[in-house]
Amino acid sequence: MSANTPARQGIQIGFCLCTVCQKINNISRDRCSRCDSKIQTRNHASLQQSWALLITAAILLIPANIYPITVLTNQGKVTYDTIFTGIVHLVHSDMIPIAIIVFTASILVPWLKIIGLAIYLIAISFNLPVSKKKLMIGFHIIEWIGRWSMLDLFVIALTVAVVNMGQLLDAKPAPAATAFALVILLTQLAAKVLDTRLLWDRLEKNNDTN
Repeated sequence: MSANTPARQGIQIGFCLCTVCQKINNISRDRCSRCDSKIQTRNHASLQQSWALLITAAILLIPANIYPITVLTNQGKVTYDTIFTGIVHLVHSDMIPIAIIVFTASILVPWLKIIGLAIYLIAISFNLPVSKKKLMIGFHIIEWIGRWSMLDLFVIALTVAVVNMGQLLDAKPAPAATAFALVILLTQLAAKVLDTRLLWDRLEKNNDTN
């Protein structure tokens, strides 16, 4: 195929990929010949589902950053820490490497993931003239780094397990921990439910090679 030959998709030549077992089936079939799963050429509702999950995650990210994420009781003195104040305390305690990790996993990654997914969904919804290949690379990066967003919750769980000493020293997760966990879960689902084939349905007429 020459560089000037228009790109053709599987749906245009009568083939469809099974999203369960990845077998290529004839588009005339209702179910996969290998795993008997229902074949769906495109899930157009996935765009609306992904938008709903992403918007919900963006809303929950506000209380996740504003409200306390941990409650520490030290000899009767109760201290509430948000994500940001927790990072500040780590810096003041000369634990800068841990502070950088927590900042990256708890603030930088969630915001970048939401912004990245929003750009991806906008590109599909409004057919933006952006390289589809670059968008797909960015989408896979978003999926990969998303799993590291749970690192902050892991640190909280580890802290609770290590420092709890009854009434003298007690650490507990606060309401923001639930909101933060939901943000991570919803952004993961937003990326998972989206049918990425919708992006390739809007290839440029001269082929998307940039």
